Amino acid sequence: MRRPVNLLRRARRADIDGLPHQKSPRYRIYRGVLLLLAITLSAIATAGEPVPAGLASSRTDLTPKDQARVLAVTRPTTDFTKPEQFELMQGGAGTSEKDVNRDAFSQSSANITFEEEGTFKLGNALFRKNWVSSPSSTQASDGLGPLFNERACQNCHLKDGRGRPPEGGIGSSSMFLRLARDASNAEERAALADHKALNFPDPIYGSQLQDLAVPGLKGEGRMRVEYSEEKVTLGDGSVVSLRKPTYTAEGLAYGPLDPRTTLSPRLTPPMIGLGLIEQIAPSDILAHADPDDRDGDGISGRANIVRDALSGEPTLGRFGWKAQAASIRQQAADAFAGDIGISTPEEPKHWGDCTQAEKACFAMPDGVQQRLGTAEAPPPVMDLVTFYSQNLAVPARRDIGTRQVLAGKKQFYEMGCISCHTPKFVTMRGNKAQAFQLIWPYSDFLLHDMGEDLADGQRVGEASGSEWRTPPLWGIGLTATVNGNSFYLHDGRARTLAEAILRHGGEGRKARDRFAGAAAADRDALIKFLESL
Repeated sequence: MRRPVNLLRRARRADIDGLPHQKSPRYRIYRGVLLLLAITLSAIATAGEPVPAGLASSRTDLTPKDQARVLAVTRPTTDFTKPEQFELMQGGAGTSEKDVNRDAFSQSSANITFEEEGTFKLGNALFRKNWVSSPSSTQASDGLGPLFNERACQNCHLKDGRGRPPEGGIGSSSMFLRLARDASNAEERAALADHKALNFPDPIYGSQLQDLAVPGLKGEGRMRVEYSEEKVTLGDGSVVSLRKPTYTAEGLAYGPLDPRTTLSPRLTPPMIGLGLIEQIAPSDILAHADPDDRDGDGISGRANIVRDALSGEPTLGRFGWKAQAASIRQQAADAFAGDIGISTPEEPKHWGDCTQAEKACFAMPDGVQQRLGTAEAPPPVMDLVTFYSQNLAVPARRDIGTRQVLAGKKQFYEMGCISCHTPKFVTMRGNKAQAFQLIWPYSDFLLHDMGEDLADGQRVGEASGSEWRTPPLWGIGLTATVNGNSFYLHDGRARTLAEAILRHGGEGRKARDRFAGAAAADRDALIKFLESL
């Protein structure tokens, strides 16, 4: 399967040596033949193979002619004199063109029906709902915790945007401390190899440090972060100060952490465009993977393969900082269990992340109401929250035709940023509002080694301790507008977009160095381009 996928990758990027000039008729003939050959080889390679749907190496929703069209329209542009067609609508037909304000990330997909708009609003109400501890007179809302980090989804995803790092060194509810260790015996190593486990929790504190608890119980502890400043001199002699954080868990109420447990801070990411990401064909994401760096560009890109919670089949992870979740529904179920302590049919953990070592936690009552279902958040709740999460619209671009933004876009491409931040995809047919849309997420949704500076040392499935999923960039220019802050990267250490770029290491080092060595006007233009997303 690897050869056809790599051929598709090279055809999409059109970086084959020896091709005629791109504007010549010969070039179009060569490229057309190459695309059809790649599609044909991909189909042959997978014929008769029992490939799970989540790992399919070709698109079954497209004819060969349509596939060639998709590959052509998603090939990165070489013309930076004007905006590309449809570039304004970066979320496809569902793009929100509402006024830019603090609610810019909270708009519904523009192409859902009137009836679906009602469903979206019900999902929004549940997303904002504060859960309460059991027992409670509001039986449809109890079941909180017993250990938890927040009482509502919206309290973590502030205005459906990103969280923020701790203030004054003390832990924040919109950034969590993930706890995990690697395999320590043959049985655990086999579970990882078979994708039956992503990693293993701390034996006392579980997979996440919960700082809050219901009455009568102590929270587990608090995250503390301390920053030091590092000076970096750019190519033109200007000096930039970068923050370097150090994380600890303090006030631990139930004993020390296991010495093998690693700490990984995770900032809550924006919610926009998730339904569109879910509808990108697995083959289109896998086409960008090059785990052995066969093209020698220094960019590998690996898929995180995880088990689908419903089918049990291996599938492509695409959500979360380490691409550890395969679907929006599973991501929501994980958040309910880990962040709020609410059980769902997908994660029937009535006591959330409590471990057997925390006996007082299991002595607390749960919030299951049998007349409503066997989970604290039964299927109707999950249906509505999932629909809401699928249909949070991506805002329209701004200032896309200005000279500086176009110049910045050119710098973004020429510095090599698109090697990981893939500009465009066309979604699969078949899922109503998200079907067959040209979208611009600026992400390949693959794992990349970002170097030791950003490493957390925590394995998550296929992701190593220094690998992170490329985050989509759409909406990044509205961070300050929506959330009132400008903190970036997985732990919010970067206070500006420039600082975030300068923190890139590993596979991102070449692009980072080009940015650092560029003229101030070119750096400013690139930032303006990012602010237009």
